[in-house]
Amino acid sequence: MNTFILKSPFSPTGDQPKAIEKLMAGFHEKAPAQTLLGVTGSGKTFTMANVIERMQKPALIISPNKTLAAQLYEEFKEFFPHNAVHYFVSYYDYYQPEAYLPQTDTYIEKDAKINELIDGLRHASTADLLVRNDVLIVASVSCIYGIGDPLEYEKISTDIKVGQKISPRQTSRFLVLLQYKRNDFDPRQGEFRMRGDTVEIHAPSGGNIVTIEFGSSAVERISQKSIALGASARPLAEFKIFPAKHFVTPKEQLDLAMRNINEELKERLGALKAAGKLLAAQRLEERTRFDMEMLKETGYCNGIENYSRHLSFRSAGSPPSSLIDYYRYRFGENFLTFIDESHVTVPQLRGMYAGDYARKQVLVDYGFRLPSAIDNRPLKFAEFNEKIGPVVYVSATPSIYELQQSKGSVAEQLIRPTGLLDPKVIVKKTGGQVKDVIKEIRKRAACGQRSLVLALTKRLAEDIAEYLQEAGVNTTYLHSEIKTLDRPEILRDLRLGKYDALVGINLLREGLDLPEVAFIAILDADKEGFLRNERTLLQIMGRAARNADGEVIMYADTMTDSMARAIKETERRRHIQEAYNTAHGITPTHITKEIRHIFGDENNDDKDASTSPALVGPKKEVIKELEREMKKAAREMNFELAARIRDRIKKYRDG
Repeated sequence: MNTFILKSPFSPTGDQPKAIEKLMAGFHEKAPAQTLLGVTGSGKTFTMANVIERMQKPALIISPNKTLAAQLYEEFKEFFPHNAVHYFVSYYDYYQPEAYLPQTDTYIEKDAKINELIDGLRHASTADLLVRNDVLIVASVSCIYGIGDPLEYEKISTDIKVGQKISPRQTSRFLVLLQYKRNDFDPRQGEFRMRGDTVEIHAPSGGNIVTIEFGSSAVERISQKSIALGASARPLAEFKIFPAKHFVTPKEQLDLAMRNINEELKERLGALKAAGKLLAAQRLEERTRFDMEMLKETGYCNGIENYSRHLSFRSAGSPPSSLIDYYRYRFGENFLTFIDESHVTVPQLRGMYAGDYARKQVLVDYGFRLPSAIDNRPLKFAEFNEKIGPVVYVSATPSIYELQQSKGSVAEQLIRPTGLLDPKVIVKKTGGQVKDVIKEIRKRAACGQRSLVLALTKRLAEDIAEYLQEAGVNTTYLHSEIKTLDRPEILRDLRLGKYDALVGINLLREGLDLPEVAFIAILDADKEGFLRNERTLLQIMGRAARNADGEVIMYADTMTDSMARAIKETERRRHIQEAYNTAHGITPTHITKEIRHIFGDENNDDKDASTSPALVGPKKEVIKELEREMKKAAREMNFELAARIRDRIKKYRDG
């Protein structure tokens, strides 16, 4: 039986013990929802970890974006080094959804670049959910999108055992049915190769290579090697082979699913022709017939997720299977859900369905997709709430919704373990604000401290970063268009001192743990709106609360209501924190936090990690993937792209 074991040199302190007991009492009283209201730097993640260890239940932590999810993933891996801690976010480095614009008769084909490293992490998450009890997954809001039915995912998987009567050829055929590709020269994750009486399987998680050696009529030997740890192969008595893709349908069910798709096609073509939409009917028939041929021949087609309702035999309008269904399939409602930075995450979860539906309905109306494609969608907010287990909303600024759902079950953390206070707040006029920012950044840089500059738009953030660079300030910008794996590296470079400041928009608000940041400049603070309301301003100011010299300057010509309320709340918290420090003789001290490589370090020698199929994701694997992309670009004579990838490889190696 796998159990959660929390490893930390610290014990709960400040008001963490009170918050932990409050949450535990809520769970024991079967409270469906609770709120952990904790100021920045009060150790909310440590509180969550203590609750998980005491409850001994699998947990799902949902974060508003990939950057914060990556940070939480690293922290929970450190707290639970011997448990199955995973990272589950959208696996696209770039994603342009399929769309049609009737006004200009413009069809936009789906265009995406899948990040194989993240895809492997997703497979490791679902695989461990089906075989372990000590699973903790940090996910982004993309976890409410469909990924295939967990029942079929497990049903089509199989156990290979030493002594089993099966031949290499039969194993090969079975792997193809599971959507593995044969690659006898340079196999990668989700592929396999055959060498005589040996089959080498590269797990979809990207973490392990399993070698099956056959005798005259049976499996003679099975061994597994961890790619991440570079360890020698260890023998196994048996091994469970999971599908290479989440959307996989057993062969005996695929024919029935295809008949159902063809029936829907026939019905839809009749409706389009009756409405005089002949072009839409022709388009739909050609596209669907082509997909059916691909499914028949290979068991897979591009855009297979659009047929997910038929492939999983769901009724029209029913919700798709998501990561949450893997929890429910294995544990029922006996798991914990934490929604981090809930004031941002909850609105995202609530709004994702409507946007997806509007786009797909246009595709259906004009014959690009069958009506059933609409059921390939994120969960509706009501469906999400029905599926999750007991939930804890975690935020320094919870919204009215979370507080109402919690019905008074609110655990408050205002005291930081190191005695740090909320930052001082100063308001200055906007005239010459950028020049003043440069002066303030240089003053902090001279003391080895870092700064954040908050702008209102991506373009403005880039322009300000360029202006600061020309003025001799070591800086760069950070916003949503920066690639997933580059964002943590930029934050790491800030902490290491490569940059004295970062310029951003809203990515620098919630959750980022940057103890070196002592100064935050909020430009145009009086531009009332989403990026400058009370809750957002409090979140921004919280980024400077991990440093004893923390200070925030709001550049504004008028005092808005949001500014006044945010400043008043900050002062209220400072008074409580100062009183606590005085009563307990505490002197505020800087937070000291190790600077780690995101997704692990190739020098990790934790022997127990080799027992889990989770992919640690060292830098060398990222470089290996980039080298493949560079060679591919060169073969295709796309030398400009190859040169850009080469420069990126150099950056990773130098970093």
